[in-house]
Amino acid sequence: MPVVRVHLHETRIRLAPDTDAQAAAALLAAQAEVTVHLRRDRHGLIVRYSLALHSHQELEALLQANGHALADGLLARLARAIRRYAEQVARDNNVIPEHQLKARDVYARVWEHHPHGDHDDTPEELRRYL
Repeated sequence: MPVVRVHLHETRIRLAPDTDAQAAAALLAAQAEVTVHLRRDRHGLIVRYSLALHSHQELEALLQANGHALADGLLARLARAIRRYAEQVARDNNVIPEHQLKARDVYARVWEHHPHGDHDDTPEELRRYL
């Protein structure tokens, strides 16, 4: 039976100072499997969602389509790009198949019996000298 991995992703969305953060939080919280908390500074949201259903870019687009402005400074845009990249890496990692432990053991046993430079036939007492 295949293992189904449900990955919840947490990100921050920084809003413009004149944007109503309460209304933006309510809009996002109305989406399926999305939880939202206001940041202490009241200019941003901490959003937790399922990567299978939503993306950072989709949630930001939803906010903008409903009239909520995002912070647009250089650092805010850089942070947004980094968050989107991290989310894409997490999505890519979800599709990597699980490693088979038995297959790894087979290769370890073959390595032990294969002649290579890591094997020394010198007795232990002759290898330890002062």
